Amino acid sequence: MALGPAARLPGVLVLLPPSETKRAGGDGPPLHLAALSHPELDPVRKALVDELVGLADDVPACRAALGLSERQLDEIERNAALWTSPTAPAITRYTGVLYDALDVGSMRGAAAGRARERLAVGSALFGLLHADDPIPAYRLSAGSELPAGGTLAVRWKPVLEPVLARLASERLVVDLRSGAYAQLARVPGAVTVTVLAARPDGSRSLVSHHNKSHKGGLARLLVSSRAEPADAAAVARIARRAGHVVERSENHLDLVIPA
Repeated sequence: MALGPAARLPGVLVLLPPSETKRAGGDGPPLHLAALSHPELDPVRKALVDELVGLADDVPACRAALGLSERQLDEIERNAALWTSPTAPAITRYTGVLYDALDVGSMRGAAAGRARERLAVGSALFGLLHADDPIPAYRLSAGSELPAGGTLAVRWKPVLEPVLARLASERLVVDLRSGAYAQLARVPGAVTVTVLAARPDGSRSLVSHHNKSHKGGLARLLVSSRAEPADAAAVARIARRAGHVVERSENHLDLVIPA
């Protein structure tokens, strides 16, 4: 039975986008879908993994489907070995600007424990991952068009949206995913965040690339804090106490930075 907002379990869930770049290697056993959270997603996961492994045999088709250059053949090799390569926890597999700012590896003690409990990643290949879910390095983006047909959103929405809706009924979800990943499945009632640059003349504009760094910093605040935010207003208070300028409209927050 779904829980109402007043009965939510403690602990915010921060939903991150994945990154195109992945850390190589790992010391975990090969991919075993039963080791991942949310087993109801496994049929789509298996279909996509099998499709990527098979597609890797046709390099031109694989490059076209995944948008790869001639210098990215190693990404195809990663996909060819999805069932056999070593795994690592999802939160350490992803790299890049957002994950550098999040910097989970520097957290210690209770803060590290809270982070691992509160972090999740929206994945084009695995749908939804929690911090410790063991995954191999792979290449698949939300906008990829695989030869089997149908967008990834068409494949994921029917199975992923019910999972996200259930989580949102139990915990406050702060959805930091980028647009393409947010389109894979909606999260009802989630707190969303936009990063805006404010110019001296008062005008504002969306921050593009560097929004990842600011969202990573916000995620670090939320997942390491002792506070248990229950709504968007509480999330805004945590950010403001850390010195951020935040404006709220219902469940949406604007994080305002100097241009």
